[in-house]
Formats: sequence, C-alpha cells, structure tokens
Amino acid sequence: MEIKRVVENDRIGEFINVEFSQYATDCVVTLNFEEFCFVAEDKGKIAGVITGRAYYNEVHIGDLIVGMAYRREGVGSKLVAAVEDAYRGKGYEKIALTTFGFQAPEFYKKLGYKLEFVRKDKNPKLSKYFYLKKIN
Repeated sequence: MEIKRVVENDRIGEFINVEFSQYATDCVVTLNFEEFCFVAEDKGKIAGVITGRAYYNEVHIGDLIVGMAYRREGVGSKLVAAVEDAYRGKGYEKIALTTFGFQAPEFYKKLGYKLEFVRKDKNPKLSKYFYLKKIN
C-alpha cells in the first residue's frame, strides 16, 4: 500500500461520497449531506463568501471571508444569516464553526453563537474558539 498526497478529483470525490453515505446508512443515520457557498456581490464585485457543509443534523461553517473594502458594513452578518435561513426547518438542529482569536470570536458571539470551548495556544491570537447555535 502506498500513501501519497494528491489533489482531490472526481474519482476521489466519488469514493468519499459512496463510502460516507454507505457508512451513514449502515449506522441507520440520515446523511442529509450538502455543501454550500453563498456569495455577497456589489455591482458584480465579490464582497464576501461563506462556505461549508451540512450533514447529519448539523451545519458546519467552514470559511467566512469578507473583502477588506466591505468590512464593518454588515456583509458577514448577512452571509451568516443566509446560511441560517437556508437550513432552518430542514432537519438540521445546529450550526457549528471554529474561529481563531485574531479572527472573529466577538462577531459570532454578537450573532448569538454560544462558545463551547477554547483550545488555548501560547499565542492568544491562535487560540481556537468553537461555537454553536441551535437553529430549530
């Protein structure tokens, strides 16, 4: 057997989908899998993007990126709200996410996300914050 680093492709994606789905079925769990990407545009220019995945009974926000020119204008809040609205009432119970100390802990707190855990780092800016919000 050989282990190697590769760029994900259709063949690997198909393997992941089949095995992930089959394991959920074998465990009698509804997979409910969906990837998402919402974009905020201003006159054709990207102002911000939020990405993630929904599976089982949880939505996970992976990345939220707002362009420098659009920060503090509510773009991030609107993108998070778009995810919440898209998945509320569809069998998902919560939204989970992580952020580093230098990124946005206070931002998510203002949006009603509850801090579950902080994995502290010797550099506080790199401490990782784990947040959760119920959406049902």
